[in-house]
Amino acid sequence: MSTEKDRPEQDRQEIDVDPAVTPTQIKVAGAVTTVEGLLGVAVAVILVIRALAGHEETAISGYGTAIWFGIIGGGVLVGGVALLAGRRWGRSIAMVAQILLLPVAYYLYTSGWPVFSVPLALAAIAGLVMLFSPAAVRWLASDVGPDH
Repeated sequence: MSTEKDRPEQDRQEIDVDPAVTPTQIKVAGAVTTVEGLLGVAVAVILVIRALAGHEETAISGYGTAIWFGIIGGGVLVGGVALLAGRRWGRSIAMVAQILLLPVAYYLYTSGWPVFSVPLALAAIAGLVMLFSPAAVRWLASDVGPDH
């Protein structure tokens, strides 16, 4: 059985990562994800206000769409806040959200809304880059207790 002294220097450096210190990349990804979640919740609130004001859609339910945006946006918000707090489980939520927002950005772009699609795509790509950065992967792989 090998000891820590027998391992190459690079392996020892990766083991020496302090799991209590959340990398900046994770905090940036958490901030991006939190903003995305807040926007989703804001859309839900706007849809409820519109429905209460009497606006009716023929193809969709304003309340049903608001519930969907509230659940999805709320989940993304929780994942972003978890990353900001240094919780590893938030990374999965953030990663799935960024991956799913890329086709949404493409749809917006092809629908003639580049003013929304380009910032959304850039935010999703930036979030993915931060989530898969070397520091973030080392942080994720470091040995921690059961509360993370």
